[in-house]
Amino acid sequence: MYALRAERAGFPEYAGQYRLESVLGSGGMGVVHLATSASGLRLAVKVVHAQHAVDPEFRARFRQEVAAARRVSGAFTAPVVDADPDAERPWMATLFIDAPTLAERVRERVLDPAELAGLGTGLAEALRDIHRAGVVHRDLKPSNVLMAPDGVRVIDFGISRPADSDLRTETGKLIGTPPFMAPEQFQRPREVGPAADVFAMGAVLVHAATGRGPFDSDSHYLVAYQVVHSEPDLTGLPQALAPIVARALAKDPAERPTPDTLLRELRVVAHPTTGEETRAFIPRPRRPGTADAPPAAEEDTHHRVPAGAAPLPASAPAGRPRRWRTAAVLGAGLLLAGGAATGYLRSGDEEPGPAAGGAASRPAAQVRPAGPWMTPLEDHGRDNRVVSCSSASGALFCATPALAAARLDPVDGSVAWSVPAAAPGADSQPPQYAGGLVLTVAAGSRTVQALDAATGAPRWQKPLTGGGRLVTAGGTVLVVDGDGRATALDPATGATWWTKQVGGVGSLWIAGPEGPDGCLVYVATPAGDGRSTRIAAVDCASGTQRWQQQAPGTAEPVGVAQGTLHLLQNDSGSRTRGVLRVDLRTRAVRETALPAALLLAQAAVDAQGVVYLVGTSGALAAVGPQKEDWRLETGVSVASRPVPDGGRVYLTAVDGRLLAVDAAAGRLVGQTKARMGSGHAYPATVPAPVVGGGRVFASAPDGSVFAVDAGDPAGW
Repeated sequence: MYALRAERAGFPEYAGQYRLESVLGSGGMGVVHLATSASGLRLAVKVVHAQHAVDPEFRARFRQEVAAARRVSGAFTAPVVDADPDAERPWMATLFIDAPTLAERVRERVLDPAELAGLGTGLAEALRDIHRAGVVHRDLKPSNVLMAPDGVRVIDFGISRPADSDLRTETGKLIGTPPFMAPEQFQRPREVGPAADVFAMGAVLVHAATGRGPFDSDSHYLVAYQVVHSEPDLTGLPQALAPIVARALAKDPAERPTPDTLLRELRVVAHPTTGEETRAFIPRPRRPGTADAPPAAEEDTHHRVPAGAAPLPASAPAGRPRRWRTAAVLGAGLLLAGGAATGYLRSGDEEPGPAAGGAASRPAAQVRPAGPWMTPLEDHGRDNRVVSCSSASGALFCATPALAAARLDPVDGSVAWSVPAAAPGADSQPPQYAGGLVLTVAAGSRTVQALDAATGAPRWQKPLTGGGRLVTAGGTVLVVDGDGRATALDPATGATWWTKQVGGVGSLWIAGPEGPDGCLVYVATPAGDGRSTRIAAVDCASGTQRWQQQAPGTAEPVGVAQGTLHLLQNDSGSRTRGVLRVDLRTRAVRETALPAALLLAQAAVDAQGVVYLVGTSGALAAVGPQKEDWRLETGVSVASRPVPDGGRVYLTAVDGRLLAVDAAAGRLVGQTKARMGSGHAYPATVPAPVVGGGRVFASAPDGSVFAVDAGDPAGW
């Protein structure tokens, strides 16, 4: 390792509180140093070059990108630990990942087909998370990809490098590295979106397979011409990968696949089917005593265990024929057998649903007795899966990467119906409920889909133009994009009511309760310098802004209670330093400081206006109107958003445990066992539990949804 002490090489000795130990690398934007935190974490600290530190435009962009970095999961990137974009020499500290870059790896030898497929799935997962957070990388290239033992990591996302090239555009400096830039980055830099990262990913895969790019020249100007006008050179790519990469390198951004689509296709390449059974084994229903009932000998064939299958839960009532499920290749979707049941995953002894698309219902006679239950919704191979749920209309609605939505009975966990995703994706947003319909964002197919809540039958679907988060407020469904644009839809028909630019890049949205002013949503948009946030109240019915107010720092909305909008007050280093409260009548802003900051905090507010926060260190805190009331070290490294209800606070741990904490005393009162399943990787996001009807419902990385008695956490 290049272990020259920083101060001896003319570099600063410290960045904030971190002593710079050695130089890891240098680029057009700055120098990356190795450092160690007070607790022993090894950090990679990037210190901006002095010539850029005096550029106000650069500083503003740096602040905005550091603020955006906290939106990105650390599972596929190097998480931001600390930063100070306002220092004399701006700097940012991330976790140090001791791994070579893809560029270094390719200099040794190019990747073989299996390694390429693994790299592709890792990059697709990373881009999915980055884009989900509303961030466009703009400079994905081999030197920004770390080949860690447990998977690839994408670094330096969203940070432009002013010195990377002498090329100029109509907006000033070129953003990106020419051999890995999309045509629109040269032609229409103001219109660059997530599809540019997909193009770069295709170029990175060509480089990993061949040691060169799809557009290769010693001149950046010639490369730029080839990117815009010439076809890519895919010579040397494995046959199975070539058509996938070719679509990623399409000139038109609209023709490029999304990261979720790439992930599905690359998984098929990485894990091809080897056995006979590649379908979910769901035999047709048989009625004893009817002419079509099979002979006893044939019935026995349905009790065999196909290769890779997992049985239904042992809690299924006696007397029901046991059905076995085979884990289909997730990348290719769920391939289901059986007449009218095609396209719908059914478990148990259910009858086929309506041919129009309704899913099967469970006869009332088969309801299991009330009590704790566990229902698997997703079979697993190598990867753990996220199951996100919400509660409405006396039912539990859940989504998985392969299921658009499923309706579960909260009493016994039985599945009334389930509908597979048109294109399996990985969006962790739970289904939304509005006007008797269940609304989902199908990340893989880039559509909003509405299903009948009672039957699961499709009612309407609408393509997305960008972004894709749902906010349901009153009788309005909002689809909000990463650039602050909102589209209001009629939940009954999907018709567009209005589309307006309400926020900006990095805006966060939250629905308020119905009140005297009608239906309102609140939008928090951080300023480019990270020093303030514009809070706006927007009328759901018309998109008209009712009022706006400025709040200090980067403010993140939590919820509305006691006539007050509650927000987290975050700094440029992704640390929550306090709670902001905006009086919805007077617009007055009050601050409650935390004694110690929480990193990457998630929060919720109860009916009394107490805000509960949990950080990545596992610290759970309760903050009242005047001060922090208590703080508990839960020992959970990564947790869900806390959910306060009935005098307790519930949260789910990354290993599938459900925890209950006394809301008044800040004391742990119960927890369930871990439910990791057969996989070894932790999920990137942890869905929050759902509380209702005296029960707590949670999901786990083993693909299950389970329920426990809210009144007896000590007995969990």
